[in-house]
Amino acid sequence: MRAHDIAPAVPRLALWATTTHPPTYTDDLFMNLLYDISAVEIGQHFYWNIGEYHVHGQVLLNTWLVLTIILVTALVTTRELKPIPDGGQNFIEFFLEFIRDIAKTQIGSEYRQWVPFLGTLFLFIFVSNWSGALIPWRIIELPNGELGAPTNDINTTVALALMTSVAYFYAGLRKKGFGYFVKYIEPTPILLPINILEDFTKPLSLSFRLFGNILADELVVAVLISLVPLVIPIPLILLGLFTSAIQALIFATLAGAYIGEALEGH
Repeated sequence: MRAHDIAPAVPRLALWATTTHPPTYTDDLFMNLLYDISAVEIGQHFYWNIGEYHVHGQVLLNTWLVLTIILVTALVTTRELKPIPDGGQNFIEFFLEFIRDIAKTQIGSEYRQWVPFLGTLFLFIFVSNWSGALIPWRIIELPNGELGAPTNDINTTVALALMTSVAYFYAGLRKKGFGYFVKYIEPTPILLPINILEDFTKPLSLSFRLFGNILADELVVAVLISLVPLVIPIPLILLGLFTSAIQALIFATLAGAYIGEALEGH
């Protein structure tokens, strides 16, 4: 969203009225800085107008497609479950065991309730990444911007990272209550700023790692296809498929590790 398109419509006096002290130069500078940061964009986007807000239309289209693929696959492969699995049921059970192993390794004995969350993260990121590598999005022309993997948009990866942050805070608070925050002053209160900073860097590293890898892969393949459109880009496309799967695995594994850390403490 572009907050700078909305901000001019809000009278500055209305903003001042919400504070308990008169506006200062520092307040104005801080608000302007927030507006500038919120206006940062990477690439071109096809915007939809919803009321006074602008949303990235191409990201929503791609996300809906990814969710449809996941839901249809799940419904088709689990429609007729059998005691002795075959066909699509084999695939689903293999995937479930794979995610269960990740959750058990990273979280420990309390892993079962987190299998659906980690599985959903892995599936969404995996299918999103592969959709960008396999589907020829660029043959579909938009008024502005272009279609691609949902995960090559920073908004998507930040949302996934924030969901992970909420999940591990919820895990820690549910088990330990407000005693969860004792970890910030362990083993010594001197480490309080560092421990707080660590929780801010976790979602940053998750979001930018995924975003950077997927965006870079799509840019490299797009450049090579424009220069040498025949055989040479194929090995890089295959490498991109492998890298995309690894990125989904890394994200799910780190999410499990953070949840396990919140449950166990330091």
